[in-house]
Amino acid sequence: MGYYVTVEASNQTEHIVNVFVEDIGPREGKVILFLHGWPVNHKMFEYQYNELPKHGYRCIGVDLRGFGKSDRPWSGYSYNRLADDIRSIVDTLQLKAFVLVGFSMGGAIAVRYMDRHSGHQVAKLALLGAAAPAFTQRPGYPYGLTKDAVDKLIEAIYKDRPNMLRSFGDTFFERYITEDFKNWFFQLGLEASGHGTIQCAVSLRDEDLRADLPAVHVPTVICHGVHDKICPFVLAEIMHAGIQNSQLIPFQESGHGLFYCEREKLNRELLRFMDKS
Repeated sequence: MGYYVTVEASNQTEHIVNVFVEDIGPREGKVILFLHGWPVNHKMFEYQYNELPKHGYRCIGVDLRGFGKSDRPWSGYSYNRLADDIRSIVDTLQLKAFVLVGFSMGGAIAVRYMDRHSGHQVAKLALLGAAAPAFTQRPGYPYGLTKDAVDKLIEAIYKDRPNMLRSFGDTFFERYITEDFKNWFFQLGLEASGHGTIQCAVSLRDEDLRADLPAVHVPTVICHGVHDKICPFVLAEIMHAGIQNSQLIPFQESGHGLFYCEREKLNRELLRFMDKS
């Protein structure tokens, strides 16, 4: 079942935004809220939605503003604003003691939510290939992509967004995937707005979550592909060191796309983590 949640404007320069969510599984089940990565949408978690509801979990997939079926406003793509959108969804749906799952940029937004909103109603946190604590290199932090590399991605979006999406998608997966799957994943990126894709790339380039990590006080699992070329594995190690009560699980046969390349292992680890008291 899909529906929209209305997010109120935070100031007079913004507009009311309708954010699309897909609600899958038993209504009375324990809730998992999924935050997708850049530049796709909630449908990237199809292979989790197919399995986790069988075990009694209610899966709620969010299309972040600018992506998928959500509205495409001109502004509001900072991590703060995106985290505020998640808070609106949590309050509107009256979610309690849920598991927050964030992939790549969604993982970064999840970390910001834990700090900015004091982990409101989050019982457990799962970070999958998260683009945290910082996606790009900076003084004292020689990890991740360079800011110049992200600038080139942004230039490519302005010039030929489909070509950028195709090239970027090719770096996601370490294991063989079919051409049909590549095309499906490519189409997820095309569903986004060009402007939202650009503005979230700016946030990925500029945001820094190192000061947010100590605010995570719930049990946390960090799942990360050891061959990740987009968010290198060292990012997972830094998050593990900075988040108390966290567990790091390496995915030995995955790059960035562990949600598909090792989907059976990921689903198994998520179920183990969620079922653990």
